[in-house]
Amino acid sequence: MSETRADRGRGAAVQTTGHAWDGDLQEFNNPLPRWWVWAFYATVLFAVVYWLFYPAWPVGEGYTKGPLNSITFEADGKTWTTHWNTRARLMRELKESPAAVRQRQYLEKVAAAGYDEILADPDMKGFAWSMAKGLFGDNCAPCHGSDGKGRIGLFPNLADDAWLWGGTVEDIETSIREGRRGFMPAFGEALGEAQLDDVAAFVLSLSGHEVDPAQAARGARIFRGDAGGCHYCHGMDGTGLKSQGAANLTDRIWTVAKVPASPSLEGKLEAVKRVVREGIRREMPAWKGRLDPVQIKLLTVYVHELGGGQ
Repeated sequence: MSETRADRGRGAAVQTTGHAWDGDLQEFNNPLPRWWVWAFYATVLFAVVYWLFYPAWPVGEGYTKGPLNSITFEADGKTWTTHWNTRARLMRELKESPAAVRQRQYLEKVAAAGYDEILADPDMKGFAWSMAKGLFGDNCAPCHGSDGKGRIGLFPNLADDAWLWGGTVEDIETSIREGRRGFMPAFGEALGEAQLDDVAAFVLSLSGHEVDPAQAARGARIFRGDAGGCHYCHGMDGTGLKSQGAANLTDRIWTVAKVPASPSLEGKLEAVKRVVREGIRREMPAWKGRLDPVQIKLLTVYVHELGGGQ
């Protein structure tokens, strides 16, 4: 083969693969850099070692599990040993890491302390708040919202200072542990439309709304008499009854009737009238058995502080 321009430019010592294109276009046969070759061998060796210690190759419906590496962790009161995997490592870290040990120590401290002691200790209260915030997000936020403000007509607001079932730590713990069932009978069949209008006017007057005085007076007689019997739960003065979870009607905090959303007096009257006509049925499940006593205690502190407590 005759000498090409490439050979003349680089010297005759340069080797080529022996192929030529367009007469003078050739591929040099230079060796790979030594560092690159050793790096390639190192990656092959790393792959073999990795395969021996960690899950690696897919095989059918499973995978190779690393025959030379195992991990031991505790879960559900038992000790488990399995092939290395990230879930097992997480379970071990949740039990044995320095952060997990400190968390466990604080949980034991909170479990042994009374509510007064927890609320008076900034460290314990801060720990309870940080732990319970996650518990609240997982278990309570789907109904009450991440900020605890609930939704009028469906779920009570836990961030205000109005407590249907009481706002002491004992009351809140009972609510979480045992659950609550809110019930008010529907008066749509017991009272006529005019009577419903009168009761709605009286209920609005209790919280300072300006309504027709004559209509409110008729509503008061129904509210406090046998025809309505509303006073049995809400009291003669409308301030509510904690044992029944009956709302205080004299404040401007509305848990069911969408009064704040109505700009006009007619809309507010209709909102109250709808609740009286249809009644209330809602339930909060009991969390005992789902959450352990320490978790319920943490949530109690969180909800107590979220709403200002009593």
